[in-house]
Amino acid sequence: QVQLVESGGGLVQAGGSLRLSCVASGNIGDINDMGWYRQVPGNQRELVTTISSGGNTNYADSVKGRFTISRDNAKNTVYLQMDSLKPEDTAVYYCNARIRRKYNVLFLDYWGQGTQVTVSS
Repeated sequence: QVQLVESGGGLVQAGGSLRLSCVASGNIGDINDMGWYRQVPGNQRELVTTISSGGNTNYADSVKGRFTISRDNAKNTVYLQMDSLKPEDTAVYYCNARIRRKYNVLFLDYWGQGTQVTVSS
């Protein structure tokens, strides 16, 4: 079994910063891409940013220059540093990872439970 557990969400004023963490644990063989998505009630879940196992990153235009994704492969952990936060960044943030379990050949998508980020104006 594989689990993703996020932490670090909360309430912050506009212009402030938050750092999210997500740890993958369980029967893990390899982790490919990791990333963060967010969802506002009534809207579809949207991509925020991804990072490959080699460190290549991809960002949504709305967060470029403000958010930074990083990962620690030894700790199976991905981070999201969010600076210059805006009220429109308010959402539930979900961690995602493409993981191959031990003794399996397929990579599957796993999701965390989500963490609320609220930015007040």
